[in-house]
Amino acid sequence: MAGLINFEDEKEVKEFLDNLGVEYSYQCYREKSPEGCQRLADYLEGIKKNYEATAQVLKHNCEVNNHSESCYKLGAYHVTGKGGVAECLKKAYSCFTRACDQGGKSSVNACHNVALLVHDGRALEGTTDAGVARQYYEKACAGGFAPSCFNLSTLYIQGAPGISKDMTQALRYALQACQLGHVWGCANASRMYKLGDGTAPDHQKAEELKNRAKELHGQKQQRQLAFGQ
Repeated sequence: MAGLINFEDEKEVKEFLDNLGVEYSYQCYREKSPEGCQRLADYLEGIKKNYEATAQVLKHNCEVNNHSESCYKLGAYHVTGKGGVAECLKKAYSCFTRACDQGGKSSVNACHNVALLVHDGRALEGTTDAGVARQYYEKACAGGFAPSCFNLSTLYIQGAPGISKDMTQALRYALQACQLGHVWGCANASRMYKLGDGTAPDHQKAEELKNRAKELHGQKQQRQLAFGQ
């Protein structure tokens, strides 16, 4: 049938892939399509394994088109120095911030990364800003990113400059993390119900959450075992 690719024919597959590269380059640079540039970057990274060229496309698409996914991936490149870009957490932070603020499929991951870099000071020359970290954790948590919900819970348990300890808030975010499948969110919420931290003691609820934590832990171990087989 016309139009179908015989994937057992190496020459035909190569021609097909080369044509994809030409098409995505046209979309990016002639049609000036941000999505086309992202497709080109994915193609160069995943098919051609040309990380230097990938980095240049990501840089163009982030800085010129402000494309969230490209900014996120460029940030990841800056974390490790992949593709010949500068290994620089400040630049990574800037890219992640743009990706978070623009929204998109990786925006919650980007928001979480911004929060982490601010929380531990790696993006701010050793100074930390718990208030900004909380702001970005909240954005990621609202987007359904369980680790951010858990980190918010921990932030309220421990407190930080400008953030008072608040066990009610800590329990709220621990429960949210648990609902999103975070083992330690369930474990912390169980302990808070058991001790009456941020809520009245409720041993039945504590037991339910402890069992949920065990269930999630078992599922994680099963996935790891299946992957290793």
